[in-house]
Amino acid sequence: MPTKTRVLVTGAGGFIGSHLVTRLKELGYWVRGVDIKRPEFAETDADEFELLDLRRWENCLQATEGVDEVYALAADMGGMGFISSNHAPILYNNSLINLHTLEAARENRVSRYLYTSSACIYPEYLQEEADVVPLKEEDAYPALPQDAYGWEKLISERLCMHYREDYGMETRTVRFHNIFGEKGTWEGGREKAPAALCRKIAHAKLTGDREVEIWGDGEQTRSFCYISDCVEGIYRLMRSDFSDPINLGQDRMVSINELADIIAKIAGVEVEKRYVEGPQGVRGRNSDNSLLRKVLDWEPEVSLEDGLATTYAWIEKQVAERIGTNIRSGTAAAGTAESV
Repeated sequence: MPTKTRVLVTGAGGFIGSHLVTRLKELGYWVRGVDIKRPEFAETDADEFELLDLRRWENCLQATEGVDEVYALAADMGGMGFISSNHAPILYNNSLINLHTLEAARENRVSRYLYTSSACIYPEYLQEEADVVPLKEEDAYPALPQDAYGWEKLISERLCMHYREDYGMETRTVRFHNIFGEKGTWEGGREKAPAALCRKIAHAKLTGDREVEIWGDGEQTRSFCYISDCVEGIYRLMRSDFSDPINLGQDRMVSINELADIIAKIAGVEVEKRYVEGPQGVRGRNSDNSLLRKVLDWEPEVSLEDGLATTYAWIEKQVAERIGTNIRSGTAAAGTAESV
């Protein structure tokens, strides 16, 4: 790999994007990061960081100019609470981002383009039970994603396929299955289940209020992949010669109740679950990693417990600082929307 290979990471101010920038720098790449915001929890490691709204065509041309490869992570998204109540803006904003970025990359003669899709593209009819059969890549069709977020991701997958067929651009497509880790959104309504539960349980531990809210009955299931495995998988896929969509996630399925119990054990605190109404997404989802193992001769290695231990420690520190700030200012520590 030439040390001067120039890459663009869109969404570089976000959770996965900021971690990917750091990893690519460690590997010797020159990296341009682009987002509408800078990373929230640490300084970027990018050689160059530009604040650009990629819904605008001219900004996509600027972002992709002079780079060899693009890792396209920019998206308007969040946890289930956000996805289930923002269908129109999600579909509109993400369509503009991906249409413009891919075409700009073609015009600027980018050689490789990795698109980050999602397990949300899979049909709802295959995910109606908690004890679900792991999803294989070919299960995407006949298509019936649950939300606008999944529909847009699926259309952008197709767009990448046609750009490869029509224009010869080397495209790669990865379908994420619930990525989690430190230095990501943990409050405000866009956080996902692991971060939301880490926050709730940290608050319970630090305040003595042992009650933790769970949306639904807590028996909905998912698999969760730690961030270091995610960025490693992204890089391995980009360097591979495999062009079809591929799952990237752990294949260990747990319920939200089990996830809460694991985090509580890590925190060293007993909590009381209180079940409330709220959007839950599909009833069950798990990743079939057969193709991942075959194509990359690799699969995620960090256990759920180890990944959560690191994530929880980081979020507990954020919660402790927030509680301390609220106490000093004389206000109560406010709860935020769950994403479980």
